[in-house]
Amino acid sequence: VGLGGDNNLDSNEGDGRSNTNALGNKAFLAVSSTAAIIKLSEILQTHNSFEIGADIFNMDAGIKLQLMTLADASQWILLDRTPVALIAATITAVGGPLSELPFVSAGFWDYIPEAADYSPLAMIQPGATVEGLLTSVLGDKYRDLTLSSITGPCYFAVTLDAIALGRYFYSME
Repeated sequence: VGLGGDNNLDSNEGDGRSNTNALGNKAFLAVSSTAAIIKLSEILQTHNSFEIGADIFNMDAGIKLQLMTLADASQWILLDRTPVALIAATITAVGGPLSELPFVSAGFWDYIPEAADYSPLAMIQPGATVEGLLTSVLGDKYRDLTLSSITGPCYFAVTLDAIALGRYFYSME
């Protein structure tokens, strides 16, 4: 099976049906854990603190990103552990949010003010080589475009879903 599966799920030994069942279970767990990760992102974006007993803990964007990254790492460790999946999910976690910028720029959607905490193009200096391209694609105010800093971890989790589902569907051939 492609995509570098583990736990002997890629071997041709044994019953192909049990392999398909194991991959189906793994795909179900991947989709379920991603749903939980996305729910966590909603909770983190709509709450800046949480209370445990008499203590109140405030969370800034960095803490929220760390919590989401921990959830992603746990999902990968528990359900996949392959380098190719880690690389694919990491690349998607970086590129996915950046691919949203044209849609944000065109006004197709935006993030709630509490969530819009990351301006990935703010560091582009005037006169930079890419400035003309960015201005033509994203408009004059491209430096002001904001995303949620925890969007990347959501892309990471969804990529692991796609990989798990791909392995499962491929095993059914």
